[in-house]
Amino acid sequence: MKQVEVTILGQSYILGCPDGGESSLLEAVADVDREMSAIRDGGKVKARERIAVLAALNLAFALAERPARESDPRPPGADGDVASANAAVDLDALVKRIDMALNADGQLL
Repeated sequence: MKQVEVTILGQSYILGCPDGGESSLLEAVADVDREMSAIRDGGKVKARERIAVLAALNLAFALAERPARESDPRPPGADGDVASANAAVDLDALVKRIDMALNADGQLL
């Protein structure tokens, strides 16, 4: 596992990244940064923690709204389902790490 330094909302974080997963991680970081910046730039929310929670909810809602893969001919339990389950676990782990980093920061503004 390698470590990747990223910046979200002007704050640097060092994240663990499995080999070969750097581009996916950087794409996720860009999505989170874009969402958090949009919320901050809206001017109504200033606290980092609140911005992070709202961004997480917005991204989770967008993910939940994606259409189901009805056209996928693979039976349940095929490799794609395992990959989706692994991605969900990875996403949960990433959210927990972000929460821990925000809490460790000690500053919400």
